[in-house]
Amino acid sequence: MKRHTWRIGTRLLLAQALVLVAAILTAAVIAALVGPPTFNAHMRRADRAPDPSERMHVEEAYRTASAISLGLAVAAALLIALLVTWYLTRRFQTPLTDMTRAATAMAGGRYDARVPVGDAGPEMDSLAVAFNSMAGELARTEDTRRRLLSDLAHELRTPVATLAAYLEGLEDGVTPWNEETRALLADQVHRLDRLAGDIDAVSRAEEGRLSLHLAPVAVADLVRTAVRAQQGAYAAKGVALGVAGGPPVVIDADESRLLQVLTNLLDNARRHTPEHGSVSIAWEMDREHADRRVAIRVTDTGDGIPAVQLPHIFERFYRGDSARDREHQGSGIGLTISRAIATAHGGSLDATSGGPGAGSSLVLTLPASRSR
Repeated sequence: MKRHTWRIGTRLLLAQALVLVAAILTAAVIAALVGPPTFNAHMRRADRAPDPSERMHVEEAYRTASAISLGLAVAAALLIALLVTWYLTRRFQTPLTDMTRAATAMAGGRYDARVPVGDAGPEMDSLAVAFNSMAGELARTEDTRRRLLSDLAHELRTPVATLAAYLEGLEDGVTPWNEETRALLADQVHRLDRLAGDIDAVSRAEEGRLSLHLAPVAVADLVRTAVRAQQGAYAAKGVALGVAGGPPVVIDADESRLLQVLTNLLDNARRHTPEHGSVSIAWEMDREHADRRVAIRVTDTGDGIPAVQLPHIFERFYRGDSARDREHQGSGIGLTISRAIATAHGGSLDATSGGPGAGSSLVLTLPASRSR
């Protein structure tokens, strides 16, 4: 059976009418039961008892006055109920209508829809703020999804086009099969395999499906291992890599996972630091936390990060400048994985920068071992 859907104004009016009818019936019953006996009792206690004709006239006057009073009260109550209903309807129905329209627009793919925060009361205002916050998050998610698909298509296009061209050349006999051709095809296949692995890794990291094998690790040893692995790449580019050091501290961590994080941070700093620039890595106890935490800081004198890009650099496949080449920008997935690994260790990964040309600093914060 089809349900009748009444607007909130109609429902409020009906509710007011029901309350009013109940009040009128109650008042009428009470007046009929209590009024005449009380009136007659007062008449009997009067100094002079009226004769029967006067008594009938007085009782008729009493009933008429009571009916007129009750009628005026009913009319006033109806008018007030209508005004209250109109006021409440405008206060509640307008924001609800706006929210319905915005929700319908979002369902149609318009994630920029918002509802105004008015004066409909703290509950409605809180609902509007929560709705706008949800809409903003959905808009950012949709933007990330579109950028993800665009970047995936871009990442796949080059190796697939190269493989297709060489396979066509081999088929037509234009391209000879030799060691150079084999190496190039193998490199493109490796590139596709690495991309698939990166996507799987970031998905597992963000979904909390990383397997960690925790063991006591000295931060100094961890940093030295990561720096040693990067020295060749830094020397080839002409960027100085220094270790500022820090206090002796031990953390409970998965060494291979944290080496992956430090490698990503150092690789990111190298790519964004021009020749003759410098990158330094240091660690210290983080005094901002009540518990014992160590902060490992990688600081460079490179490009810097614009303020508008700073909140997004840890998003998957995010690239601040899409026009820059892949070698300079990377796949846009390393920092996403690094933050997820830091979070899995109970830590955090944050970035600061003075802006373009002022360099940047990436800070990995991890809890120190409780057994030391």
